[in-house]
Amino acid sequence: MSKLKLIYLYIFSSVGLILIIIGGVSLINLGLKTYIFTKADQDYYYRIPVAQKIIIEDGVEKAVEKELTEEEIKEQEETAKEQRSAQRQRDAAQAVAMLIVGIPLYTYHWRQVRKKD
Repeated sequence: MSKLKLIYLYIFSSVGLILIIIGGVSLINLGLKTYIFTKADQDYYYRIPVAQKIIIEDGVEKAVEKELTEEEIKEQEETAKEQRSAQRQRDAAQAVAMLIVGIPLYTYHWRQVRKKD
């Protein structure tokens, strides 16, 4: 076997192995965040009043602040929960895609290397 072909097989075996490792680590990370460290991907921030209106009195602009209602707070929390769920699904899809590509890439090229040795 030529050295060029052997180098090609080793490079693509390595790329496949790297994809498998990254995909596997991503799935493990996702599983840990979902089932064990459930607060690891939650965003914590302080709710601050948001300026709702600007009133001009005697040529001076004033911002009138409005506190968030319980309904608005609940809506924000629900939106954040949905966003976390969507992000987890995107992460899982990416990790599975890496495994789907990486496993055949690695196994095919590594078998070719083993045949030639």
